[in-house]
Amino acid sequence: MQQMQPQPETEREASGGRARDTLVITGMDCAECALKVERGIGRLPGVASVRVNFTSAKLQVEYDTAAVGRETIIDRIEGLGYGVAPSAPLPAASPAKTFWIPWASNPRVLTTAAAGLFLAVAAVLSHLGVTRAAVPDTATHALYLAAIVVGGYYPARSGVNALRTSRTLDTNLLTSVAAIGAAAIGQWTEGATVIFLFSVGEALESYAMERTRRSIRSLVELAPGEAVVRRGGREFRLPVREIVPGDAVLIRPGERIPVDGQVTQGASSVNQAPITGESVPSDKSSGDEVYAGTINLEGALEVRVTRLAEDTSLARIIRMVEDAQARQAPSQRYVDAFARHYTPAVVAGALAIAGVPPLFFGQPLGPWLYRALALLVVSCPCALVISTPVSIVSAIANAARNGVLIKGGAYLEQAGSIRVVAFDKTGTLTVGEPEVTDVIPALGHSAEEVLTLAAAVEARSEHPLGRAINRRAAAAAVEAPPADHFAALPGRGARAETGGREVYVGSLRLFEELGVATAQAKEVLDRLQGEGKTAVVVGTQAETIGVVAVADQLRETSHATIRGLKEAAVRRVVMLTGDNEATAAAIGRTLGIDEYRADLLPADKVAAVERLRRDYGKVAMVGDGINDAPALAAASVGIAMGTGTGTALETADIALMSNDLRKLPYTIRLSRRTLGIVKQNIGFALAVKLLAVAAVFPGWLTLWLAVLADTGASLVVIANGLRLLR
Repeated sequence: MQQMQPQPETEREASGGRARDTLVITGMDCAECALKVERGIGRLPGVASVRVNFTSAKLQVEYDTAAVGRETIIDRIEGLGYGVAPSAPLPAASPAKTFWIPWASNPRVLTTAAAGLFLAVAAVLSHLGVTRAAVPDTATHALYLAAIVVGGYYPARSGVNALRTSRTLDTNLLTSVAAIGAAAIGQWTEGATVIFLFSVGEALESYAMERTRRSIRSLVELAPGEAVVRRGGREFRLPVREIVPGDAVLIRPGERIPVDGQVTQGASSVNQAPITGESVPSDKSSGDEVYAGTINLEGALEVRVTRLAEDTSLARIIRMVEDAQARQAPSQRYVDAFARHYTPAVVAGALAIAGVPPLFFGQPLGPWLYRALALLVVSCPCALVISTPVSIVSAIANAARNGVLIKGGAYLEQAGSIRVVAFDKTGTLTVGEPEVTDVIPALGHSAEEVLTLAAAVEARSEHPLGRAINRRAAAAAVEAPPADHFAALPGRGARAETGGREVYVGSLRLFEELGVATAQAKEVLDRLQGEGKTAVVVGTQAETIGVVAVADQLRETSHATIRGLKEAAVRRVVMLTGDNEATAAAIGRTLGIDEYRADLLPADKVAAVERLRRDYGKVAMVGDGINDAPALAAASVGIAMGTGTGTALETADIALMSNDLRKLPYTIRLSRRTLGIVKQNIGFALAVKLLAVAAVFPGWLTLWLAVLADTGASLVVIANGLRLLR
């Protein structure tokens, strides 16, 4: 086997004088950072559009190459205090390198450590100076100053650049001003402690956010970067991006499948949990589909590639999860809007606290300036701004790992307030493939004879009912005799000659037209149709021989799903179907559905969904993502089923990547838990801020306590949000 060299890759696209870049930013650990970068890049001449996805740390920018270059954009990012990591298109062989910079090589970590060392030495010398009068104040002040300068270099540079390039007052600038102000009024210990604690908090926040990003990035790591390909009788190891549809890929036991394709040789069981969330491995043999990122467990497989790497189900899931992170939930939009007005108001308040008492009431400047500096630090909105996105992204990542694709925070929030769930029947609550349920012979005949004759007539039929009869005959080891002169009778059935007689399979009306006595058959048909089954008569021109009934089988998970929804406090479960009244009633009774509506066309389903929204409020519609697309769009939340099919992924707000309906109650519970944690985070962040601000005026709040309150609140809401990853 030969190794072929991979070609260089880039996420940059260019056409004419326009270029689009996707850059991965390092050191961005709060939503305020994303806003700062977005504004800073947006102010560059020639930049047409820019979007920063904070949770994935990615920047997408479109610009005029004649006015601005890629290096200029990178320089601006670095000037704002962040870095740009090497990036590669998804999936990559080593995607972790895209996001992670080792702690040892991170300059901000090194300066934080140095500041801590200076602070510790200064504190020891200060103590010695008090007890022995042996250490001059200038020495300790110099060490405190060194701690402020070294530890505050990156925050100050970042804050000044943000103010200069994007007109943003950020946490870095406010903290730097507070530290400098503390030193100016002789509070050297306070100033150095503020800078050190702030830098440590930034590092911890960065680590916590990295955990969230790794949860999303784990999806990328599912697919291997290379695969063994057979071309022209020779085997090569190629990067997956060089593999094209039609190539034959060889997959050994224990390997991850690198591409979407169809098995051409071999048989094995495949763990599809990474894509569909299914806990039980799926058996695969020639003709079966396999998906990139799934795991071949037992036998060797040869797979014919059906999609390019960027079009696989896994790649589409990754793109949609990343897009979902960028779609803000309503609560997040509210918090961000609040924060934009909040920071300028805080700065104005701090100026008033520092100036009004000394100027108008004859108070000393020092204590009020100190309180103003404490207010600047404690009022930074970091915890509030980050409270929602970290929870939303953690929940979306959890859902993706469990085979549920949620396309945005708005849909996640909506799912938590669902009061009614409406289901399509065929292919959703049922398997979508009819099966024979009853074979009932007439007097003087046997069930085997009925099935044999029905299978002989339907041997060449492509009708779903005919295929169901043939499957039942094969399963029962019934060998159908040869039949000649087959003819379809549209709307009535079919006929063929077998065993020297002409046999008919069809509706009761067909036999009435033939003049056959049908009283006994009609009684059986009425009973079967009352049970929601479709029944056909088997007979000749002289008599009816028996009846065969077929029905679409319920999914094994349908009963558990309906129970789970009711346990999740969904008020009403409704079935909307185009099937007849009798079938709908039978399935409704079997599943314990609250309400059903039958004989519906697609437009009728839309009207039914709109009526449910008027009567009950938020409605979820669950369908197969194809025929039910209008109803899915009309619902508060559209939920599609399908193992990664393009229609299921593109149509709905939420897609169940396997056909396991039990994922639906799980999704609603996850949504409600997410909403609960978001409310906890927002409430906690606001409470901490209000208590700290209240402590400013009597002078109870020191600068270092202000930093602890601000950073501590951020870490608490991040940790609380990360619980949703479990």
